[in-house]
Amino acid sequence: MSLAATYRLGTRLFWRDRATLFASVVTPVGLAVGLPTLMTRVASAEHATTTFQGTIALLLAITAFMSVTVALTARRDQLVLKRLRATSLTDGQILAGQIASTATQTMAMIVLCTVAVRFTAGVPLPAHPVAFAVATLAGSVVLALLGAAYTVLVPRAELAAVFTMPVFLLCGVAAGAMGPIPLPGWLYAALDLLPTTAVVQAVRTGDLLVPLLDLTAWTVLGLVVLRLWFRWEPRRS
Repeated sequence: MSLAATYRLGTRLFWRDRATLFASVVTPVGLAVGLPTLMTRVASAEHATTTFQGTIALLLAITAFMSVTVALTARRDQLVLKRLRATSLTDGQILAGQIASTATQTMAMIVLCTVAVRFTAGVPLPAHPVAFAVATLAGSVVLALLGAAYTVLVPRAELAAVFTMPVFLLCGVAAGAMGPIPLPGWLYAALDLLPTTAVVQAVRTGDLLVPLLDLTAWTVLGLVVLRLWFRWEPRRS
């Protein structure tokens, strides 16, 4: 019940914050639906399909990763996290509730956009539905976890959005959501290791083995960072 309480708290705070709603819902949904729709007008439905698959990385980067980073740094600076630790909730329950809440909403956004582009851009439903469901759900959880871990690099809440922008751009470029960009081969090889790229590859090919191994490695890294360096209070404290 404690985990359920933190889950409900994270969800309620998310939907009450209008600025967060615009950045974490309106913007990514607009990109995920608008870009494929544009591509089907200027190119073809095949190009629109490829573009939409790439925008899944943008949805994960914004709705999962950036959303958690911004939310947790704000609650840290407002001493909300400190007050939660004074309750009977454990550290794990506090973070797990926020991560699970964000992952659920991210998955819902991906499904919503998948259905929307079917009608607006003629993008077919996923050819590998099981791989699509497993990869996007796992990716939503892992990106939310990494967003929580990333807060250790953010000095204060006002800078959270700025600090996450490089991650957003890297995820978009790596997944091809921003079109073909000429980069050195070694750099593309490095970008292929990103968790968002792993999810997109699983959606495109239906292969789960390599993407899930990649996501597992990122999960371990995120948990280690949370365990060792996550801050519950502002630095001035």
